Amino acid sequence: MNTSISALPVHLAPATVLTQRLPSAAQLKQQLPLSNALARQVSQQRQAIRAILNGDDSRLLIVVGPCSIHDPLAALEYASNLAALAHDLRDDMLLVMRAYIEKPRTTVGWKGLAYDPHLDGSDDMAHGLTLSRELMLEMLGMGLPIATELLQPIAAGYFDDLLGWVAIGARTTESQIHREMASGLALPVGFKNGTDGGVAIASDAMRSAAHGHRHFGVDSQGHPAIVQTPGNPDTHLVLRGGHSGPNYDRTSVAKARAGLEKNAIPARLMVDCSHANSGKDPLRQPEVFNDVLAQRLEGDRSLIGMMLESHLFEGCQPLSATMRYGVSVTDGCLGWDATEQLLRGAAGKLQAQRQSALAIA
Repeated sequence: MNTSISALPVHLAPATVLTQRLPSAAQLKQQLPLSNALARQVSQQRQAIRAILNGDDSRLLIVVGPCSIHDPLAALEYASNLAALAHDLRDDMLLVMRAYIEKPRTTVGWKGLAYDPHLDGSDDMAHGLTLSRELMLEMLGMGLPIATELLQPIAAGYFDDLLGWVAIGARTTESQIHREMASGLALPVGFKNGTDGGVAIASDAMRSAAHGHRHFGVDSQGHPAIVQTPGNPDTHLVLRGGHSGPNYDRTSVAKARAGLEKNAIPARLMVDCSHANSGKDPLRQPEVFNDVLAQRLEGDRSLIGMMLESHLFEGCQPLSATMRYGVSVTDGCLGWDATEQLLRGAAGKLQAQRQSALAIA
């Protein structure tokens, strides 16, 4: 029996959905192109990160920057500071700029620069996509590798040519859609452990992403498409703690490493020094960082790096008409001065160990 929509009961009739056409990923990339020189730079940065993951480069991989970007001027000032520091510490660390322009929300809230660049609920996503790509290109121009969390797979195509490293968050690591997306990314991807603190979900995600998939998606012109992916061999685990507490201590790291090895997955671990590992206290991040650094200095080569949430000034603030410059509007962050002191101190310890090893040799 054919039933018209108008004849359906009210509770079964489809809701009215308002839509607005966005530029396709191909159109935005054409409008804001990646130059040949920067494309080579991104390729080299990805290869440098792969070398750390594979143990061919002994440096630590440090993903550091604001929890989320909301103020382009403050973000670029932070990036300028980080670029200078990255140059100074280049022998011991590879610093990667957090350029997070999407934010997962447990219920509702500001979803990030790509969604609401004006911070007023207007959700001017067309401008948000343009502004986000412009910022990433400026950061690349400073020589920085770029990291982000890919939350909305449709949005990934607007930035995938700019990124050196990608995170899949604790809430989306279990998602088949995100595993399929990761299998098609030609760059390293870190899967965070689930919110329960266990690593089994992330382990399954890495195994899935390593394989090729055929899945529903969109092409670069924005048309629905069957997407075929080759599989991604450059994934790793990110320990971020869970409901039961932190998981960066030696026992937790050893348990995570054993779980990966049991599933024949390369044991390469990054520790997120924020979130449950710091008890959501941004000022405890150095404590977590230094504990992980000590494990690395003691010889645990499975620990390939750390992640820090850091901005120009410490803390966080709500969205308002009178916001403080350089302060996060999502998770609380470590301030720049404390971040620089922490990273320079760590580089000094790594350098001392490296020089000691050379002297013995």
